[in-house]
Amino acid sequence: MTNQEYLHRADDCLARVAEWLEDFDPDEVDYSTTDGMVSLEFPDGARFVLNRQSGNDQMWLAAGVRAFHYDWSDEKQSWLDDRDAHDLYGKVAEVVSEKIGRAVAL
Repeated sequence: MTNQEYLHRADDCLARVAEWLEDFDPDEVDYSTTDGMVSLEFPDGARFVLNRQSGNDQMWLAAGVRAFHYDWSDEKQSWLDDRDAHDLYGKVAEVVSEKIGRAVAL
């Protein structure tokens, strides 16, 4: 994957997550974006961060005390965890669901 392809896929990922977060009540989860990052903020002060890691061609998710690293899979056309190959979007929905106390899907 070229650097240009990586940046395009990474930015698409961030935009997809940010768009999904638009439908939440800010009292449940709020978010902000900056270049290369989406920050999810919860009423209790907790913050989860999804960001691109250009040096590694990865996406990183920090959620609570855990951090996940995702590589692009051409076969699956998605970002997969570099340890157990779970899907990034499923993990974002899972950690948000756990935090807000109700099931959500991305």
